[in-house]
Amino acid sequence: MNHRFLAGCTALVSSLALAGCGLLPGNSSGTKTVTVWLMKDSATDEFIARFKKAYEQEHGDITLDIRIQEWAGIGGKVTAALKSKDGKGVPDVIEVGNTQVAQYADSGGLRDLTLESLRDLDSKDWIAGLADPGSIDGSQFGIPWYAANRVVIYDKQLFADAGIKHPPKTRAEWLQDTAKLNTGGRQGIYLAGQDWYTLAGFIWEEGGELAEGSGGNWAGALNSPAALRGMEFYKQLQQLGRGPKSADEAHPFQYKVFANGNVAQLIATPGTVKSIEQLNPEMKGRLGYFPMPGKRAGKPGAVFTGGSDLVVPDKAPEAAAGVKVVEALAGEKWQTDLARTMSYVPNKTTLARVIADDPGAAAMAAAAARGRATPNSPKWAAVEADNPIKTYMTEVLIGADPQKAARTASARITELLADF
Repeated sequence: MNHRFLAGCTALVSSLALAGCGLLPGNSSGTKTVTVWLMKDSATDEFIARFKKAYEQEHGDITLDIRIQEWAGIGGKVTAALKSKDGKGVPDVIEVGNTQVAQYADSGGLRDLTLESLRDLDSKDWIAGLADPGSIDGSQFGIPWYAANRVVIYDKQLFADAGIKHPPKTRAEWLQDTAKLNTGGRQGIYLAGQDWYTLAGFIWEEGGELAEGSGGNWAGALNSPAALRGMEFYKQLQQLGRGPKSADEAHPFQYKVFANGNVAQLIATPGTVKSIEQLNPEMKGRLGYFPMPGKRAGKPGAVFTGGSDLVVPDKAPEAAAGVKVVEALAGEKWQTDLARTMSYVPNKTTLARVIADDPGAAAMAAAAARGRATPNSPKWAAVEADNPIKTYMTEVLIGADPQKAARTASARITELLADF
């Protein structure tokens, strides 16, 4: 405790004054404690310490209590906080996965931040893959914080050996180059059969949807002509390697396969490169990045955008102050710091320039401009838990009729999204 603080407290003799000095319960001095829940590994300890120190210095009446949460079990913990009747134990700001906002908003426990979005946060420039999931029925409940998405990680040495001088610019070139790379003991690409996030991008690129909603009712849409074209492209690409048709990218972990040095391409987030190089240090300097090509040159393909939004509970004890913390975290200064610290994509397309010197993050940012998220249904988590999309993909890859398999999967999606 510093001497100035002690002197100030000594000069005051009433219980009320002592409370104002922070020595007795109560806080008549006007100082507020804003409790913030951030998820583990979303930001480094150093970033959090920098933000806390700077924010408290700029806002002398605010103390930040930043509490790190584990992803495992967070859904129930957040839901319980949002359903609190008296506000006890409710944080003022919560970081949530961008695709989780709908289910939390469905509980009715989130503060509507539409006004702040339009007035203070330049929402017109937000990345759609973060902003759209945070918007429910025209109201903005989730404020975009950071984004990450898949890119193509490629082995520059294998590309050079095959006479390929630059990454492909279109889907057609991508297939041609991958076929050229897929020779002898080498795989043109390692693409697991059930990488449904990658499939989603291919479907969106064709103009299709995983599911379509209207008036709160949702229906699976994998059987549309556009969605079927996306699956056909996935099948063509997947066949240019030896990825398993009946497993996802974690079985086995695809970075471990790539680290063997005989795979030309991998679809993953740029951070995967660190894991590859740890397993095989000889690959350092050999790896590069490019956005998944689109149908036309100069326009990256659509991708699934993951990441986090920031929300404020209705029952937050310091909701107004919490909103100001959100505005700071979502503003240019701290977006720039976070993006450069974590190699993330900032929440606005206009901030892509701040990571231009980071090749992996720059590739992500280029793709994120066409990023999207999963269907904005509060029940989408049930689809991912059951995941008929994975079953559908495997069936098509091993020879089933695509239309029939898509109809079956779409019917199951419709059932899982039904509002009983």
